[in-house]
Amino acid sequence: MFGIGAPTNDGDEEMFIRFVLYGLGGWCGEVLFTALTGSLPRRDWRLQGVTYLWMFPIYGLLALLYEPVHNLIRHLPWIGRAVIWALGFTVVEWLSGWIIARLIGRCPWDYSERRWAINAFVRWDYLPVWAVVGLALEPLHDFLVRLTPAIEAALRASI
Repeated sequence: MFGIGAPTNDGDEEMFIRFVLYGLGGWCGEVLFTALTGSLPRRDWRLQGVTYLWMFPIYGLLALLYEPVHNLIRHLPWIGRAVIWALGFTVVEWLSGWIIARLIGRCPWDYSERRWAINAFVRWDYLPVWAVVGLALEPLHDFLVRLTPAIEAALRASI
């Protein structure tokens, strides 16, 4: 409905909208995270953050991977969900890094020289970060599911 190559039925359109929102939100979150964790310890007040174009579709995958898992595990205690998120995000980060490295010859992020690196693609010290991110995304997921029909209606009305 929105253009060439866009999904064709309402459920797909809502998923596509959330894919885009997660991709954009992930980019913004990563730039903020890298600016704070990279600049503040060095007292670099430019607060320069970075991300990679590759990250947009990876963050967009939240619509396809995170949402169904959240719907399945929302009844679990928060600590159980946190463990699932930490492990799940770590697996996706590793797999994404591995796939990108196979496609272009190297992964854009390289943790191999970092203290807590498991390998070039993932770090042990990010497990708590991913747990917190996963828990923080739970209310965002629920909000986006409620918001997406309004976004879709606004997009339909604008064309």
